[in-house]
Amino acid sequence: MDKDVVEKLKVQALKLVGEADQLLHQIPLLHLFAALVILLLTTFWFRFITLKRRSFNTIVLTGLCGSGKTYIFYQLRHGVPPQEGTVTSLEPNRDTINLRSEITKDDKIKLEVDVIDVPGHHRLRSKLDEFLPRAAGVVFVVDAIDFLANCLAASEYLYDILTKKDVVQKKIPVLVFCNKVDKVTAHTKAFITKQLEREIEKLRHSRTAVSDADISNEFTLGTPGEPFTFSQCVNKVVVEEGSALTGEITQIAAFIRENVRH
Repeated sequence: MDKDVVEKLKVQALKLVGEADQLLHQIPLLHLFAALVILLLTTFWFRFITLKRRSFNTIVLTGLCGSGKTYIFYQLRHGVPPQEGTVTSLEPNRDTINLRSEITKDDKIKLEVDVIDVPGHHRLRSKLDEFLPRAAGVVFVVDAIDFLANCLAASEYLYDILTKKDVVQKKIPVLVFCNKVDKVTAHTKAFITKQLEREIEKLRHSRTAVSDADISNEFTLGTPGEPFTFSQCVNKVVVEEGSALTGEITQIAAFIRENVRH
C-alpha cells in the first residue's frame, strides 16, 4: 500500500479518536452515571426474568401400574375425579394446571404447575430421568389395598427413585401417597411406612453387596449400622394417605404448594 495512503488513514483515525474523546468530555458526568445505572438495572432485570422462567414448577407423579396415579393426574387437571376409569398409558401424561390459593381462597390467585404422570411399567420408568432435573417434587403413589402383594416391587421402585443422582444432589422432596384408603381392606399409612422401610433396608444391604459395575445408581441410602427410615434420606420424604376416588387428595395439593417455586 502507498505510504501516502497509509499516512492519510492514520491522520483520519487520530482525528476520529480526538472527536470521540471531545464528545465524551462534553457529556455531563451525571448523564454517564444515569446511563450506567440503566445498563445495570436492565442486566439485573434480564437475569431475574431468565431465572424466573427456569424456576422449578414440575411435579412428577409416578408409582406402580394400578396405584391410581393417572386417576390423581386427571383429578388435579380438572379439579374433580374423572367420570370414567382411566387407562394405563404407554407415554407420560403432561399438563399445566392451576391450583387455587389455599391461603386466600381466591380463584384469581393460582399456582401454575407442570404435572407429569410417568407410566409405572418397569420398561417405561427410564422416562423418569427426563423430568427429574426440573422437578420440584415427586409424588410416589401406593395402592393401599393391594399393598402387600406389591410391597417388594413398590419398594424397589421407590429405592431407585431415592438413590437417583438428581433426587439426592438436588434434595428433591418425595411424597409417598397411600391411595384408596377409603376402602375397609386398605392398609394404614403407619403400616405401609414400616413395611416400605423394612424392604428398603433389605435392598440397601443386598445392593451394596453387588459390585459397583452392576449398579446403575451412584448413591446409597440410610445411616451405616442403623435400620433404615425415611428420615435418614438427604431429601425430605413424607408419607400421607387419601383417596383419589373420593377426591381426598388435599395432601398432594399441599405438597405441591409447599415445594413449587415461582
